[in-house]
Amino acid sequence: MFSTLTFAHIAKGKHIIKAILLAFTLGLSGAAHAELQPLKIRLASDLVGPPHPAGITMAYLQERLPQVIPGSSMLVYYAGGLYRIPEAVEAMTEGNLEMAFGQFGKTASIEPYMSVVNGPLELTTPGAMNAHDNFETYKFLEKRMLDVHGVRLFGSAHLSLYLGLGAKFRIKAPGDISGKKFRGAGPAENASMEAWGASAISMAFGDVPPALETGVIDGVMTSLGGFNAIRDQIPYFTVAGINGFMGDRYWLGVSEVWWKKLNKETQTAFHNLVVEEAIPLEKKLNWCNDKKMIDKYGTTDPTKPGIYTLSSAESKVFQDKLGTATDKFIKSITPDGANKWVDKFAMEAKAAVAANPLGSDPLEKTDCKALTSWWTKYAKWVRPKKKK
Repeated sequence: MFSTLTFAHIAKGKHIIKAILLAFTLGLSGAAHAELQPLKIRLASDLVGPPHPAGITMAYLQERLPQVIPGSSMLVYYAGGLYRIPEAVEAMTEGNLEMAFGQFGKTASIEPYMSVVNGPLELTTPGAMNAHDNFETYKFLEKRMLDVHGVRLFGSAHLSLYLGLGAKFRIKAPGDISGKKFRGAGPAENASMEAWGASAISMAFGDVPPALETGVIDGVMTSLGGFNAIRDQIPYFTVAGINGFMGDRYWLGVSEVWWKKLNKETQTAFHNLVVEEAIPLEKKLNWCNDKKMIDKYGTTDPTKPGIYTLSSAESKVFQDKLGTATDKFIKSITPDGANKWVDKFAMEAKAAVAANPLGSDPLEKTDCKALTSWWTKYAKWVRPKKKK
């Protein structure tokens, strides 16, 4: 029977097979697309909105989500508008909040172990900061947040490489803040402030401007992005090099209760959006924002307003005054089991700095001019100037 088949029959059969295979492939593609579940996400953060790098990143997620997963939407709550970070973690544990952008230090009030990655003069290069998520310490915290709190971490971001002290006066030595009231950036940061003689006060960043205006606080520990948002209230800002006063590490994560409701295709699409797009964008925006801020507001004259970088000798005075106060504080508020992780983080940070010296990380070669459009796009978010 086969011998009676002509080449025409065979050719025709090949075309039929190709057509069937094409239809099957298109069917799989359509099925995969159909399996993406439209998401309704509330993202809680105590960070301000654009043009702060984190604010732009969250706005980017809000805009990009429906493009990646059709039919989806995201509500972003800035400056503690929905929850502060400890409350957000609780809500995520219960499945009452989908996502949060939170600081490690502020998370410590509900998960003490998150304090172990805080401390001054540890991750002192961009490359070391970018290596953070590969530390055993981070992997331990990642597992603990999932196992204990039902919060799945996607990765960490750094809101500024230059956490500093801002006030209506110049700060050059611990004595300048002794007896003053300063808003700290978190529990471990508060311990540093107190070691330098200040009274540390915890409050949401959104409450800082009125607190400064009314004299409730005298100054604030914040990032360059934070300084940019309230520079009218704190015209004098002092930094001590990269992570000189304190690190500023944040995490992005989701509720495991919510996450488990999503199918694999939707999980993959959303995970990639956050990890491959949003976090790298945030780091580049942050780097360029820091550079832009220092270029624009930097000063070598400590008597003038602006961003002043302490000399090595001036920075050492703060370091000597601090001593081991931060490590002792972290160990005092955490279970005994956390002590080894405080020491482990210090060892990993030191090794990361040695392996990633200044100038070696691709982040430091970012073309900031290519990112200018992001600030132009969100210029409408800039605070209106006060009328004279």
